[in-house]
Amino acid sequence: EGLRQGTLQGGLLAGLLFSAEFLLIALALTYTSAGHVAVFLYTAPVFSALGLHLLLPGEKLRPLQWLGIAVCFGGIAVAFAGGATHTHFDARMLLGDALAVGAGLAWGLTTVVVRGSRLSEAPPSLTLFYQLALCFVLLLGVAFATGQATRVNLTPLAVGSVLFQGIGVSFASYLAWFWLLRRYLASNLAVFSFMTPLFGVSLGVLILKEPLTLGFVWGATLVLAGIGLVSGEAWLRRKLKPTRS
Repeated sequence: EGLRQGTLQGGLLAGLLFSAEFLLIALALTYTSAGHVAVFLYTAPVFSALGLHLLLPGEKLRPLQWLGIAVCFGGIAVAFAGGATHTHFDARMLLGDALAVGAGLAWGLTTVVVRGSRLSEAPPSLTLFYQLALCFVLLLGVAFATGQATRVNLTPLAVGSVLFQGIGVSFASYLAWFWLLRRYLASNLAVFSFMTPLFGVSLGVLILKEPLTLGFVWGATLVLAGIGLVSGEAWLRRKLKPTRS
């Protein structure tokens, strides 16, 4: 059916990017904190807005969004600088942060592929099938190639985490996301994902007892402000537009 609808090329590319995103997330979490990953992963709306600006005439960036992009990347630089000060250099954390940004890039490019290919007209379930099928094959191959597939410890926490990731995250949430992408502008939808990094950082501190440095807090604040400007530009423009009396 994918071949008949002309979605195979876009579907394979979306699946490859989806696989890269989750592989980079897993690698990032071995080097840096969950809070850092949550913030840097959600730079995805910025990357998707840049890609869609180049690809689709209907999603050109406005001046306020360009400002948001500059603020976001400035925040990334500030947050990175917190791990590379003159008195302290945490190479592992910087590597993990860079991998998390790479995951955000892969996620953002996935949105660009979906919106810019025949997948935008295909059923959301078909897009999800491409992503999950290719992700299963590729990441299973990585697991066997690195010897991780033979070191599985089926604890209740591990099983519960896999079920939550597979059913809640990879299936239900992505199915809803691609359904929404067919009906609304991606830049407008992305504003709702703005809340996720806040939950990620808060839960990392409360549950995992992760430390927060002042440099990262300032950087994360700038990143989230930039994402807010990029994703919420249309809403801000409507609110700031003067009303006629």
